Amino acid sequence: MAHLMSTSCSIKISSSYRPFGQPLSEDRTVLPNSFTIKTSKSPFKRLISKGHRAGRSCGVLAIAASVSKEVSANPRSGSDRSPNDSSKPQRVMVIGGDGYCGWATALHLSNKGYEVAIVDSLVRRLFDHQLGLDSLTPISSIHNRLRCWKAITGKTIELYIGDICDFEFLSETFNSFEPDAVVHFGEQRSAPYSMIDRSRAVFTQKNNVIGTLNVLFAMKEFREECHLVKLGTMGEYGTPNIDIEEGYITISHNGRTDTLPYPKQASSFYHLSKVHDSNNIAFTCKAWGIRATDLNQGVVYGVKTDETSMHEQLYNRLDYDGVFGTALNRFCVQAAVGHPLTVYGKGGQTRGYLDIRDTVQCVELAIANPAKPGEFRVFNQFTEQFSVNELAALVTKAGQKLGLDVQTISVPNPRVEAEEHYYNAKHTKLIELGLKPHLLSDSLLDSLLNFAIEFKDRIDTKQIMPSISWKKIGVTPQTVPAN
Repeated sequence: MAHLMSTSCSIKISSSYRPFGQPLSEDRTVLPNSFTIKTSKSPFKRLISKGHRAGRSCGVLAIAASVSKEVSANPRSGSDRSPNDSSKPQRVMVIGGDGYCGWATALHLSNKGYEVAIVDSLVRRLFDHQLGLDSLTPISSIHNRLRCWKAITGKTIELYIGDICDFEFLSETFNSFEPDAVVHFGEQRSAPYSMIDRSRAVFTQKNNVIGTLNVLFAMKEFREECHLVKLGTMGEYGTPNIDIEEGYITISHNGRTDTLPYPKQASSFYHLSKVHDSNNIAFTCKAWGIRATDLNQGVVYGVKTDETSMHEQLYNRLDYDGVFGTALNRFCVQAAVGHPLTVYGKGGQTRGYLDIRDTVQCVELAIANPAKPGEFRVFNQFTEQFSVNELAALVTKAGQKLGLDVQTISVPNPRVEAEEHYYNAKHTKLIELGLKPHLLSDSLLDSLLNFAIEFKDRIDTKQIMPSISWKKIGVTPQTVPAN
């Protein structure tokens, strides 16, 4: 493992920025290792105290301008471009770049030669503190992550800290970075989180729908040629008793035929927010000529990409709890600590799945092959389909090879969903663009299980069982009481 011996980094603040009309000297926060950042008050003070309302965000532009380092690994060029290629690299803004999919994507694009900026409110980290959760893997601060990336690769990823629901902050960010493409991961992404109580349901809808609307208006006002690559979800479709097409379906009715958006059957307040996003994006493409690609992603598994494996400070988060953890990641962690695999109900729930290495590959393909002005494309982003029972059987088999005693139990299903159903979703468009899938294999399961075993001392077994019920959604915010 390469080790970062010493780093220092300077921060440049956008000179034109005035957070919410206040002078830049309003607050002065000094961070370790020569970070000096001036911010307004905490953007999520009301979210912390009341559990649902985020106030106006602070706005910070942080750029790793200089780094002195000593690294024991060979640095990588991080670019597929020829040294003699004078063409200007595309500028890609990754909203939500501190999260599970966003962090891996930001590093991948930077490594491929794109100029990347991360825009993030860092609220995902706050959710863990509120609910008493933690990633299986220890996660460095966003500043240390970017210092490490700069030290290893020599590449700079710009950082804008703020809330995209604040249009003033987002406007300043667009004008400062001038993106050619926007990759939008910046949404509350957990169905269980949205079903905890009224305040989390409201926060999810407000954060996701208004944030995306702000991005659309910013594109219209400041970057009309910009291409939006938006993370949707296969959960928008539900589980219909017919094949799921990619975004659109041709219907014949009473002697007439038309191609229409595929019907949506969202199953949580989170999934409903994604449906609202899709409708808003489709409308603005038609009305304003915006170009957009909606990536209806399946369930993501895995933790390692080429970039996040380069140094321990670049590790991605791995959630295993009942709120943010996804099925396969949860099963591998449960197997590692000898906890029975928790199959919800009958276990026949079938979904599309993909490796996180394919998530970053799909985003890159969408950027490299942009939608046309006025076009709203929909790609179903997954590589394989599995039922929950099939996943449990695969993890059981892989665990036994490692000498683990893997058991499976059926637990009451906290969700309102069909536990046995037909499921056949099309997913050809990304393959046609050149996606080379990493299919679920014994070696991947072995790697994921060993990763979970490596960090099993960090596992809080009290967080494994589901605790959020769709039918018993609360009203009072649930947070961890102070000691």
